[in-house]
Amino acid sequence: MNKPVNKFEQGRQKKRKGGLITIPFIIANEAFEKVASFGLSSNMTQYLIQDYRMGVTQVQNLLFYWGAITNFLPIVGALVSDSYLGRYLTICFSCICGFLGMTILWLTTLIPQARPAPCDLCKPTSTLQYLILLTSFVLMSIAAGGVRPCSIAFGADQIINKDHPVNRRMLQRFFGWYYAFAAVSIMVAMTVIVYIQDHLGWKVGFGIPAFCMFLSAFLFLLASPFYVKPKVNKNLLSSFLQVIAVSYKNRNLTLASLDSNMWYTLKDSEHNVPTDKLRFMNKACIIRDLEDISSDGVTSNLWNICTIDQVEELKTLIRVLPLWSTGIMMYISPGSFMFLQAESMDRRLIGSFEIPAGSFGMLQIGTIFLWIVLYEQVLLPLASKIRGKRVLLGVKERLGMGLFCGFIAMILSAIVEHKRRTKAIEQGLEDSPNSMINMSAYWLVPPYVMFGLAEALNSLAQTEFFYTEFPKSMSSIASTMFGLGMACGNLLSSALLSIVNNVTSRGGKESWTSSNINKARYDKYYWLLAVMNAGNLLYFLYCSWADGPCVKQRNDVRLDENNGSGSWKEELSQLNKPPGKYDEGENVEETSEPRAALGDHLKLGNGVAHQSENGEEFSKTIVFKA
Repeated sequence: MNKPVNKFEQGRQKKRKGGLITIPFIIANEAFEKVASFGLSSNMTQYLIQDYRMGVTQVQNLLFYWGAITNFLPIVGALVSDSYLGRYLTICFSCICGFLGMTILWLTTLIPQARPAPCDLCKPTSTLQYLILLTSFVLMSIAAGGVRPCSIAFGADQIINKDHPVNRRMLQRFFGWYYAFAAVSIMVAMTVIVYIQDHLGWKVGFGIPAFCMFLSAFLFLLASPFYVKPKVNKNLLSSFLQVIAVSYKNRNLTLASLDSNMWYTLKDSEHNVPTDKLRFMNKACIIRDLEDISSDGVTSNLWNICTIDQVEELKTLIRVLPLWSTGIMMYISPGSFMFLQAESMDRRLIGSFEIPAGSFGMLQIGTIFLWIVLYEQVLLPLASKIRGKRVLLGVKERLGMGLFCGFIAMILSAIVEHKRRTKAIEQGLEDSPNSMINMSAYWLVPPYVMFGLAEALNSLAQTEFFYTEFPKSMSSIASTMFGLGMACGNLLSSALLSIVNNVTSRGGKESWTSSNINKARYDKYYWLLAVMNAGNLLYFLYCSWADGPCVKQRNDVRLDENNGSGSWKEELSQLNKPPGKYDEGENVEETSEPRAALGDHLKLGNGVAHQSENGEEFSKTIVFKA
């Protein structure tokens, strides 16, 4: 009998890189990083108020700035990763920074001189003490800036030849497990870690996250010999600057028609002609002088002419900015107000057992996780069965529904806070902000759930929107656009909080955002945010109408026009090609050998087998004869 080529046997004998063996280490790296970072941030308000004696507004502003830096740095991390270091080195460097930052923060609980003395009449926080605290924050932000944009992409790198049907389902499973473990990690951080901090103190409560960050770095480095480590691609930032510079240089040129042969494109480009949107940028890819193009079709000077792909990449980035800006309002939040509300209310669950105030945020995370499961596994199949055809919520529909849920969440928050404050005054606790009010903290469940639903709809749709709109070369930028919106939201939250505090405290009045929660008017602040959310929802409707159908909507229309034919049918036909019918140029071998001869390299039926040899890929279609 004929045997398949020995490349598979050769591949077995060589040291394999990538594949499923590396995935647990990458997921563990992300999971422990999430436990560590969220375990610290959940109770940070209480730590700064109690141990550093900061006011509510001061704490809020500090945490808003920290959040802004943390959410902005992934953009820098993505550019550094794709242009200079690569994802592996970026994650390694970031994990080390995270461990150092958390260790420094932990040391502030162990060394008395590293934080203010525990008394009201002592000296305020010194410059050195602030510097130590801020150094830990900055190092943890650098860690997030490197891990968040690179971790999931690095995991996807381990699934070689992702475009082939044999590996697509493996990639989908990786994404599912990745997000599932991330959600579980956040829930553990907001329950177990917060509980330990409340009952065993900051020394143990901050030491455990530092140890988790050590485990995150250790487990990631442990699998280093097995990783596929892709080489650095082109510098996107330089590419964008080149398009801007060449467009300006060619500003006086007359635009050629779209069917002209004067457009500069490469052999494997995604676009053969530029699009008609933002037409002035098309001047960057006009061939002015044939001497700029070498005999092999490559330009000799990147600052004289750009490819069509370069121009379209920058166009895509500019075109999504209006819709991206609508998501910023999702993160102009009340900050720690809900934490302070929960802390002042009755949190008893069973008997004397109390839910920590910092753990109430778990309701929001739990709602996100529950929505992901129900939406994919229950709601869509049920709706499709009832209607008798495929039912899907479009990306823009989910974006809008998320913004609407955010608007409702603000209204619910205002109503609950008005009731809580009224109860406090009725019970004579107006001047006792640290006293517990005879009102259940579980009144906060509806606002938390609605905030979670808003984030589940809008935030996940944002990620999907950016990934589908951006070309493959901009995947790292797509993964950070969401974080950049969060960063802008945090900055605007801080600015709004400072403005409201200054305006409402004029004339010696009690500020809306006063540290005395029972005299403050958090309810009015919620109503202000509700009005802003309503205006943002109208702005979104206009931007969505002006943008037109997105890429995913256009693809769905094409699938429907083809009677529902999609990629899954193409995959099935690829896996079940009859003998003698192959694509042109396809590497094919027919064999009468039983399927078991190929071991685990091949799925049931005819298929495409893949093997990584020192990070390189090859594929072969094996066709079994009758």
